[in-house]
Amino acid sequence: MIFWIYNILLIFLAPFWVPWMLWRAAKRDEKPNWKQRTGDLPIDPPRKGVRRVWIHAVSVGEVMAVLPILREVRKLDPGLQIVLSTTTSSGQAAAEERAEGLYDHLVYFPIDVPRFVVAAMSRVRPKALAIMESELWMNFLWTANQMGATTILMNGRISDRSYPRSMRIRPYYKAMFANLHQVLAQSETDADRFRELGFKTPVVVGNTKFDGAIDEARAGRDWRTELGIPAEASVVVIGSTRSELEENLILDALQGVDAYVVHAPRHVERAPKLAAEYKSKFGEVALRSSGDRSRYLVLDSYGELGEIYSIADVVVVGGGFDRLGGQNIIQPLAHGKPVIHGLHMENFKDVAASSVRVGASIAVDSATELTRSLNRLLGDEKERSERGGAARELVERNLGASRRCAEAIVEAARS
Repeated sequence: MIFWIYNILLIFLAPFWVPWMLWRAAKRDEKPNWKQRTGDLPIDPPRKGVRRVWIHAVSVGEVMAVLPILREVRKLDPGLQIVLSTTTSSGQAAAEERAEGLYDHLVYFPIDVPRFVVAAMSRVRPKALAIMESELWMNFLWTANQMGATTILMNGRISDRSYPRSMRIRPYYKAMFANLHQVLAQSETDADRFRELGFKTPVVVGNTKFDGAIDEARAGRDWRTELGIPAEASVVVIGSTRSELEENLILDALQGVDAYVVHAPRHVERAPKLAAEYKSKFGEVALRSSGDRSRYLVLDSYGELGEIYSIADVVVVGGGFDRLGGQNIIQPLAHGKPVIHGLHMENFKDVAASSVRVGASIAVDSATELTRSLNRLLGDEKERSERGGAARELVERNLGASRRCAEAIVEAARS
């Protein structure tokens, strides 16, 4: 019954969600492939004897989290054919840049309309379907189940913000979970929430972002030279800011800090405006894409931030200075860097709490506190070293989730 109600609502609410989706896409520099989003994927059904899996990662963050899983799947079963999908154009760009050789086909995820989903699934015909984090769609899961695929949610999480809303529509989730075979959750808290919503047997495997962060931390590229930063200079790397409010807070804080700055907004389309703010406040700035050098560099590139954290003396991570749920602090922790973030880290609640508890990160809520923390850390090598050591230990204690996810995918594909 709920399945039919969902699809009736899709039809009647189309005048609202279709323009909203088009408006969101229009704001991005690179537009999605609408032909693929309506199910017309450039893939032939697999030949007899070919085993294929479909792995879905929404955008850049999920692509980075899925990379270690893809590597493990390739190791466990090199003959398995992998279809990787993303929803956003930025996710596609990140996959093309960072996942080369780890998939056989890269496509856009179909809109969750029955006709589109059936068309896409008929092309892919996967033995297993693995979805990252919280990207659950009724028609997509139903179609996969009807076509005999084992469906797996990897890195499963339910945030503090979405949990109360999800509980209000619990029957919807319970109906959707009827077509979901496995939930591999990030934490016990997430597992408990899945149980409350109606999935009876979630398994806690950890967060694959720890494995991905370690892989990036091992990269040996000389970023100081490439970005034109003197060897003796202090460096602050700012990652994944998401709103004007928190970017203004950070820029205000930086006016009292003597350091080179590399700043990566969460969405690259914000880069020109952010660069203009730096120019206004500091008199100089460079965009990464221009190849120019400056004391203040704004990254308008995909997939580089995780490695650039390696040159930081201190890292500032956005998403938590405004009420946006926080962004990934695991990447800089894996590099052994002390991290400063805001108080609103609901999307990374367990990681942020553990990081603060062991002394790897500091939570602040104002420009004044941020200036004070930056100057103290930049001026105290011993404290930076101690906090960096705590960061590495925290990451190393949480490795292995990607292997467990990959094993589940391969086992499902062989069944």
